[in-house]
Amino acid sequence: MKKAEKPFFVANLTEQLKSATSVVLVDYTGLTVKMQQELKKRLKEISAGMSIVKNTLFKRAGSEAKIPEDTLSDTLLSGPTAMIITEADPIAPLQVLYKFSLEFEIPSFKVGIVEGGHQNKEELIRLAKLPAKEVLFAQLTGTVASPMYGLVGALQGNLQKLVWILKTKIEKLQMA
Repeated sequence: MKKAEKPFFVANLTEQLKSATSVVLVDYTGLTVKMQQELKKRLKEISAGMSIVKNTLFKRAGSEAKIPEDTLSDTLLSGPTAMIITEADPIAPLQVLYKFSLEFEIPSFKVGIVEGGHQNKEELIRLAKLPAKEVLFAQLTGTVASPMYGLVGALQGNLQKLVWILKTKIEKLQMA
């Protein structure tokens, strides 16, 4: 990249970082071109993108975008770095990356920013293991609705008992 292009790249990257719900930095060492294309294809399906960034340019754009300083440390921003960014579901790219890394054993997580919060490698893996957002919503709905179903069942049982008692009383009155 030419020196004159760098300020425009940093400005563009800063805007992307500001609008992103999730930014994950990975070490892509050993990732072949074919594997990169496959990963980019999987990320594109969930409205995420992957690009290779120079650590110094990412650090400059990150400080302008006011991302957490923990993410911009020199120890984390060393070696080959790829950036996965999305404005959609912040957890979906983590899940795709995690499944991909299990399948091919690369890339490895470095650090991430999920909805404005700094996440280290272990936290990213823990987030990636979460079920999909829709599954979590379904589980939450089931948990909230469960007591209501129990209450309805208890009330129906009492109503059935009342109907049975009234029916037996009517039968006894008709016999007499």
